[in-house]
Amino acid sequence: MSRPAHPRLRALELLFLVAIPVAGTLMAAMLVPWIVGPGLAASSSANLLSPLPGVLGDETPAGNSAVLAADGSLITWFYRNNRTPVTAEQISPAMKQALVDIEDSRFYEHHGVDVEGTARALVRNVVAGEVMEGGSTVTQQLVKQTLLQSATTSGERQAATESSVGRKLREARLALTMEQHYSKSEILTRYLNLVYFGEGAYGIQAAAQRYFSVNAVDLTLPQAAMLAGLAQKPSADDPLSNPGGALVRRNQVLERMLALGHVRAEDVAAISPTPVAVTPSLPPPNGCVRAVIGGFFCDYLQQYLTQTLGIPLNRLENGGLTIRTTLRSALQASGDQAVLNHLAMGDPLAGMFTAVEPGTGHVLAMSVNRRFGFDASDPAQESVALNVVASQGAGSTYKIFVAASALEQGIPAWNTITTSDPYVSRVYKRNGGTVGAPYVVQNAGKYPPRLTLVEALVRSSNTYFVALEDQLGSVEGPVRMAQRMGLFSIDPVADEVIAGRRGSFTLGAEATSPLALASAYSTLGANGKKCDPTPVTAVLDRTGAPLVGADGAPLNTGDRCTPDAVPSAVATTLNQILIGDTGSSIGTGTRAAIPGQEIAGKTGTSEDRFSVAFVGYTPQYAASVMVLNPKHNQDVGAYGGQGAAPIWHDAMLPILDGQPAVPFPPAGLPLTPPQPPPSPHVPRGTGHVPVDVPVDPAPTGN
Repeated sequence: MSRPAHPRLRALELLFLVAIPVAGTLMAAMLVPWIVGPGLAASSSANLLSPLPGVLGDETPAGNSAVLAADGSLITWFYRNNRTPVTAEQISPAMKQALVDIEDSRFYEHHGVDVEGTARALVRNVVAGEVMEGGSTVTQQLVKQTLLQSATTSGERQAATESSVGRKLREARLALTMEQHYSKSEILTRYLNLVYFGEGAYGIQAAAQRYFSVNAVDLTLPQAAMLAGLAQKPSADDPLSNPGGALVRRNQVLERMLALGHVRAEDVAAISPTPVAVTPSLPPPNGCVRAVIGGFFCDYLQQYLTQTLGIPLNRLENGGLTIRTTLRSALQASGDQAVLNHLAMGDPLAGMFTAVEPGTGHVLAMSVNRRFGFDASDPAQESVALNVVASQGAGSTYKIFVAASALEQGIPAWNTITTSDPYVSRVYKRNGGTVGAPYVVQNAGKYPPRLTLVEALVRSSNTYFVALEDQLGSVEGPVRMAQRMGLFSIDPVADEVIAGRRGSFTLGAEATSPLALASAYSTLGANGKKCDPTPVTAVLDRTGAPLVGADGAPLNTGDRCTPDAVPSAVATTLNQILIGDTGSSIGTGTRAAIPGQEIAGKTGTSEDRFSVAFVGYTPQYAASVMVLNPKHNQDVGAYGGQGAAPIWHDAMLPILDGQPAVPFPPAGLPLTPPQPPPSPHVPRGTGHVPVDVPVDPAPTGN
C-alpha cells in the first residue's frame, strides 16, 4: 500500500480536479491549485475519488498463454499482445530508474497527479492552442494504457484516447485512487509490464527479449536507457529501423538521469558516443500458423478449447494460461516425416496420419503433407484440419463394424458363407430402399468362394461382407456399432443410412474423418472401452490453478470414456483376427508390419480409388492413414495396403522399434468351431483357422 497523502497536498490535488468542471476553462483549471488555501480538510477528499474499474484491479496483465506438448516442450503461444509479466525483483534497477527519470521524475513525490507538471503542461497547451504536452504521471499513463488495452469496443477505445478535459479528469481521479490502494513499486511494475515498446513487444520482459535477447533483470544501463526512451514514441525511436534516432533518444535519457544525479558523468561520457547495440530475437511463435510442431493439431486444440470447453478467445489470447496437451512430440515428428516419405509437401494428394491413445482418447499426433496456413495460392498450405474433417470414404475399414455387430448378435467367428463373384444381394437394393434393382458387388481380385468370417475379414472379401449384411437383415446393427465405437463422422448420416437400407455401408462409402476412424479402432485396442478424442489434459490459469468456467467450477479436461461400449469378448476377438491383416501372408496390410510387434489392422479402398486407408493399432497406439485429394475426386493409383499402410509403417517404426511388444489379450470368443474328441489313432490338429493356406491372393490393399 502507498503512504497516505499529506492533508495539504491531497487537498490541493483534489481541489484541482474539482475546479475543472466548475470553472469550465483550462485556465481556471491551471490557476485554482495555486490560489486555494491549505485548510481543505483531508477527510472530505475521499468523496472525490473514483471507484476503480475491474481492469484496474491489483492484477498485472496476464500475458501470453503457453501451449505445451505432453513432454512439456513448447508447441506455440496464444497471444494478442506479446507480453510476459515479471515481478519487481525481475526488473533491473537501472530500468526502473531510467523510466522514472524520463517519464515522471517526481513519481516518488506526488500521489498520482503531479500538480506542478500538469499546470505547466496546461499553460503550454493553452498558449499553443493545441495539446503540446501531456503532463501525465506514470500512474495516469498506467490508467490510460490499461483502459485502452482492455477495451473491447470502438467506443471504449475512443473514450480511452480522446483529447478531452473530461478524459484527463477521469484519468487523474483514477490515478489518485490507485495510489491510495497500491505502492509505488506495484504501480511502476505494472506500468513496465503494460507499456508498449515497439516491435510487437508489450512489457519490459518482451522488450528485453526482442531487442537484446536477455531477461529484464539483466538489462544494463545503456539498454535500459534505450528502452526507457522507447516508451514515448516506440515507432520513431526503434533501434532496428532507426538506429540514429534511437541513439539520440537513449542519450537524452542518460542526460536526464545525470541531471537528476542517478548516473555518473563518466558513465554517460563513456556510453553516449557508442552506437546502440542490439541483439534482436524473433517474437515468440503465436497461434497455430507459427506453431513449432503440430500446426493442425494446434488448430484442432484451439477449436476444442473455445467450442467444447467454452474458453472465450479473448481469455485464451490474454489470460496467461498454461495449456497442457496430449501431443507426443516424437510421434508427431515421425508422422510428419512418414507422410513426406511418400507424398511431397503440397502434392495434390494429401496423406493424413492421425494417432490416438486407446483407453484415454488422447490425440497423439496429426500429420499431413501440408503446412497449416491461410495462403490459398500456396498448394503446400492448408487452413482446414484434414485429419478431422470428413471428405471421402474409408473403404473396407468399415467391415469391422459389420463383423463386430455380427459377433455381438451371436454369429460365430467361424460363420461360413459361400458367395458368387459378383454377388447379388438378397436384401439390399442398388439405390437403397426396398424396391428397384438389387445391390450387386464384386471383389477386387480372386477370392475363394467359401470363407469364414475370420478369413473374409483378413482377406477383405467384399462379397462375403455384403452376404453377412444379408444374414443380419439390416444395417442398423453395424451403423449403431460404428457409433458406439466412436466413428463420430457417421453421426450426421447414421439415421439416413439405416432408413435408406444402404448395403454399401460395409464398403465404407460414407465420408469419414481420419480422427474418427482412429478413434473407433482405438476402442478395439482398449478391449471395448470407448474414449472420446481429446487434445488437452489440463488448462491452468495465471496462478497455476485449474481454470474455472462461467459456473465457477474447474473446466472438465479429464478423459471422457464409456466402459464396455463394445462387449470385451467381441473386441478381443476382433483384435486377434486383425493381427492376421498385418501378420499373415494373405493379409492386406502386411506393408505395415513391424518385426517383433503385434499389430492389428485393416485396409480400405473407396470406390474408384478416390481414397485409400489403413488403420493399425496396438494396446498403446491406434492410428489411421488416409490418402486422398481434398479438392476433387482423383484416382489415388493404389489400394490401401499399398498407398496407406507403408505410411503407417514409417510413422510407427521409430516409436515401436526396439520396444518390447505389448500383446493383445486372448480372444474372448472362440475363433474356430468346437472340435470333436480326437481319435486315439489320429493326431489332434492345432485348431487354428487355416488362414495361410495357398490360394489365389487378393490385391494387397482392398
